[in-house]
Amino acid sequence: MALAIALGVLAGIAGFAPLVFGLHRVKHMTDSGNLGHMGVLMLCLIVSFVLMFAFAIICINVNRDAALPFVLSEAGALSVTAIIFGVSRLARKS
Repeated sequence: MALAIALGVLAGIAGFAPLVFGLHRVKHMTDSGNLGHMGVLMLCLIVSFVLMFAFAIICINVNRDAALPFVLSEAGALSVTAIIFGVSRLARKS
């Protein structure tokens, strides 16, 4: 079960990577309107969800008993990573 939790944390952090890429990409866009900015972020959000579901399906297929700890730790790690990213970004702006 500890391995499932550790892998869930890694999967949650990997699931946040497309969102960081999207935020970095939007920062460097100049000639597009709001639709271009939101389109990139929505696409990255969809990729993030696809990654989370893919990791969860792989875990269910490999070891069904460890699926619940894996999915909960994956969602928790994604949330904590997003909070830490947002707070650190806000602190750098101040």
